[in-house]
Amino acid sequence: MSIFRFIKWITEGEPLILYGDGTQKRDFTYIDDIARGTILAVKPTGYQIVNLGNDRPITIIRLISLIEELLGKRAQIERRPAHPADVPATWASIDKAKKLLGWEPEIRLEQGVKLAIDWYLENREWAKKIQV
Repeated sequence: MSIFRFIKWITEGEPLILYGDGTQKRDFTYIDDIARGTILAVKPTGYQIVNLGNDRPITIIRLISLIEELLGKRAQIERRPAHPADVPATWASIDKAKKLLGWEPEIRLEQGVKLAIDWYLENREWAKKIQV
């Protein structure tokens, strides 16, 4: 959801709300990869818990920079204090998905962000009305 928000806010010239200093790390996975993993997991797995995600976290500030680069537009960053429950880094351990399902993400972050930007721009008239 943050990628959509950041694309929307930067494209529409709205302030981009950044909690903390942006050094928090998160992993982001393109929806097609998650859908593919979900379909694979529907096959009998013995009701095991399997993480789907990306095991390559990126800082939030680097994600914002990537979106700025791809859009050719700077974000108007509005900094806010970090939430007390926020954690410095999260990412999925996908070892089990690799072993059990033969799954791992195929779309690299840069490609996925570019696809998301293209989608937003193609659907901008109605997508910009989505409240985030």
